[in-house]
Amino acid sequence: MDQYIVYRRVSTKRQGESGLGLEAQDRDIALYLDGYATGNHEVLASYLEVESGTVAGRPELSKAMDQARATGATLLVSKLDRLSRKVSFIASLLDDRRLRIKVACMPHADKFQLHIYAALAEQERDFISARTKAALREAKARGVKLGGLRDKTGQRNRAARIEADRRAQALEKIVIPLVNQGKTTREIAEALNTAGVMTVRNGIWQSSQVSRLLKRLEVLKT
Repeated sequence: MDQYIVYRRVSTKRQGESGLGLEAQDRDIALYLDGYATGNHEVLASYLEVESGTVAGRPELSKAMDQARATGATLLVSKLDRLSRKVSFIASLLDDRRLRIKVACMPHADKFQLHIYAALAEQERDFISARTKAALREAKARGVKLGGLRDKTGQRNRAARIEADRRAQALEKIVIPLVNQGKTTREIAEALNTAGVMTVRNGIWQSSQVSRLLKRLEVLKT
């Protein structure tokens, strides 16, 4: 019988208390256990951490890993960034021969593939940060007034919208033909997941996310 130790992480106390962020993780983990776990399986324990992914010293993660090593169970997380956003930390976990790790939204990925994915994700975050800083420098050079918490929040929101628009346009050639074929949003989500296309948060597609993508594409055409 396959045995699992589940680890979930949220970044803020508010998320932990409200359940925001936990529902998606629970859903992904349930999908993995129901559809990808081989034969009979058992969840030995579940750990919840309220801490930033950039912090390496996390007591609940340490407990989860210790129990996984002691029992031979597999450490199961919904997404790779629930373990950490630092590729060096993830690499140290993947190099641990006593620790088996599975990521629910990448059910067939082995340790080597997870290592590559972590490195690519870190590069993408660094590039997005550099691009945002460059855009702010250009705006400042044009005389746009910058500064203050509200201004910075607005700038981040605008940058996020721009990135979402770009991603929607990149996916247009995939999803619109499916729409024209009469596919439902659920079927389109399944097609994207089968093709290995990740959401903007590196998760799996759901019907509601496809609906938002199609609405964004409609707005971009107006």
